[in-house]
Amino acid sequence: MLARRIEEAALNSWPAQQQAFLDGWILRFAKGYTKRANSITPLYPSFLPIQDKLAFCEKLYNKQGQPTIFRLLSFQPEIQALDQALDQHGYHYHETTLVFHTRLATPTTEPSIQTVPREDWLALYAHFSRVPLAQQDHHRTILERILPESLFAVLYDEGTPVACGLGVLENGLLGLFDIVTDPEQRNRGNGTRLITDMLAWGHAHGATEAYLQVVETNEIARRLYTRIGFRELYHYWHRIQS
Repeated sequence: MLARRIEEAALNSWPAQQQAFLDGWILRFAKGYTKRANSITPLYPSFLPIQDKLAFCEKLYNKQGQPTIFRLLSFQPEIQALDQALDQHGYHYHETTLVFHTRLATPTTEPSIQTVPREDWLALYAHFSRVPLAQQDHHRTILERILPESLFAVLYDEGTPVACGLGVLENGLLGLFDIVTDPEQRNRGNGTRLITDMLAWGHAHGATEAYLQVVETNEIARRLYTRIGFRELYHYWHRIQS
């Protein structure tokens, strides 16, 4: 199943510091940096009572000083029952994220992005996205733990960096993450150039498909990805412990 394959690749592309498995649920911990790395993803069929598992999960996350957060995948057959159970236990809904997918065509031009060392990329990303210094170490830890082939891409315009993005390649699937442009250089086509070039890099390195994630309310990014050729494959939303 393509959606589950993408989910597995995405989890590998954004590794947590600690991880546990519970009856088809994947519990991830990364000191609170990003919900993706600090939430529970019910990815496989489950058999144990939800009430028992919920108590176990809450105990683990409370021990870490973190709220219990669920990522609920739209393609999971059991997800509506779990969503209702979480709602009844006081878990509130928090934003929907769309997962877009595309098949890669043969590029018509050579990519103009440059690959830079991880630390240089991290500094540039933090500058563009205004990441607080206190969070940069947590971001670094996640990037250091990525096992599949990674692309730390930077797009330059006349020698000046204008956009950057992270690509992670696994078994023909290219995941795009942390796509950001210089706030002072937006609306100039840099996002399109960056993503197009990253897809070309992926094609040259054996990728046949690509995926990315975008918050449902980010209409500007959604239009950009649609123009490039991405289409929604599935979505997920969060339930957060009150």
